[in-house]
Amino acid sequence: MAQARASIGTIDYAVSITAGRHALIADEPAADGGRDTGPTPPELLCAALCACTSITLRMYAKRKGWPLRALHVAVDFVQDERETAMTRRVTVDGDLDSQQRARLADIVERTPVTLALKRGARITTTLIALTEVSNRASAKA
Repeated sequence: MAQARASIGTIDYAVSITAGRHALIADEPAADGGRDTGPTPPELLCAALCACTSITLRMYAKRKGWPLRALHVAVDFVQDERETAMTRRVTVDGDLDSQQRARLADIVERTPVTLALKRGARITTTLIALTEVSNRASAKA
């Protein structure tokens, strides 16, 4: 299971994120009112797909003992009122034969983040208003 936490205060739109033991910042560009101190949420989504693709293919090639020297993943994300689209380009560097490259192309479509995005995810949300919690606690006292 993966978990992340995010907090935002009064500084538009800087978000402090903790993912596992790692601290990250997300923000919006200055042109959109942010300070550009970190990637935007869509950029983080692209980064997650890039990272998952890279790690999964590296693990698979290592397990098979294939001579994969490096791989590079680029993801573009476009969203408008009609559609959401992601384009991924994977470049492999190594003495791989056509069957190995075909297998990697097959595996890339089944990485965990790829599957989550393709299947969609059920999102359940609970909104907790701290002022209401404080008011109720004060009323009981």
